[in-house]
Amino acid sequence: MKRIAIILLATVLLASCDDEGKDLNKDISVPVSVMEITPGSLEEYISTTGTVNPVKEVTLKAEISGSYQLMKNPATKKPYALGDYVKAGAEILRIEDKEYENNIKIKSLELQLEISEQIFEKQKSLYKKGGVTLSELKNSEIEFINSKYSYEDALIRLKKMNVVAPFSGTIVELPYKTSGTRIEASTDVLRMMDYRNLLMDLNLAVKNMEIVKVGQKVRIMNYTIPDDTLTGVIAQLSPSIDPQSRSFKAVVNIKNKELLLRPGMFAKGEIIVASKDSIIVIPKNIILSKQRGNTVFVIDKGLAQERVITFGLENPEYVEVVSGLEIKEKMVTKGYETLRNKSKVKVVK
Repeated sequence: MKRIAIILLATVLLASCDDEGKDLNKDISVPVSVMEITPGSLEEYISTTGTVNPVKEVTLKAEISGSYQLMKNPATKKPYALGDYVKAGAEILRIEDKEYENNIKIKSLELQLEISEQIFEKQKSLYKKGGVTLSELKNSEIEFINSKYSYEDALIRLKKMNVVAPFSGTIVELPYKTSGTRIEASTDVLRMMDYRNLLMDLNLAVKNMEIVKVGQKVRIMNYTIPDDTLTGVIAQLSPSIDPQSRSFKAVVNIKNKELLLRPGMFAKGEIIVASKDSIIVIPKNIILSKQRGNTVFVIDKGLAQERVITFGLENPEYVEVVSGLEIKEKMVTKGYETLRNKSKVKVVK
């Protein structure tokens, strides 16, 4: 009997201690940091990577055999060199061959054209006065036309001696040749690019086929330009799917006026597929995934209230909340890990 009484007393004491512990826990305030929910904006984007290439690129070959002569750059007063910017039409080098030049007989053809033109004009005047027949007039016209074609053809052949820039751009390859060295026709002599505008080829997952559209903006980044972001735009989309990789191709046009990106560089792209303003936007890292759904905590009268939220737009860092939160509510950003619904909290910085 005595033993039973001792056991009952111990049970009562333990229960009393447990109740006191619960009451003590109720008085403990969990320290948390909060942010006031305000309207914001959000962009939903697809991250991708690719290599950038110039819109304009050309490799020029010597069209004739002859003596190699590199011209001087008017801007530097020195022979053209790698990295030089050249304007369209600038003569970079010349292939000299006196025999080739003499065989063209440009002076003779120029005089022949001049004489045939004079005869044709005289025949037109005589024909009006009845001094020549129509046949004689037409024959003089044929002579004039043939002389003109011969002269123009000679000019084209002469131009083959000059290697000129077909567009404004930068010299990226200029195989070194000693001045006066004879080179053969079809020898590579110049490679140049205009990379003020670039192209980036992308391979995108099939799941993105319905949301990626021509005209969408693309942010372009590279580790060499950490403080700058270039702007691109989706210019082309392939309708076909690669059966092996389950991807489709897209082409991005990039404006590179400051030449921050160089051809061949590897770049990161963010295709902006949707955007909204004046919405509730919160960081993803404060969202708890629970059985009842995605939840966050807000503070009301010193207590934590658990809220189940619904997503709208999202990107890797932020998400739009379309239900579950209201503007001006105080949301917990730190200390939420140990919170429960109705937990007492203390707001700290």
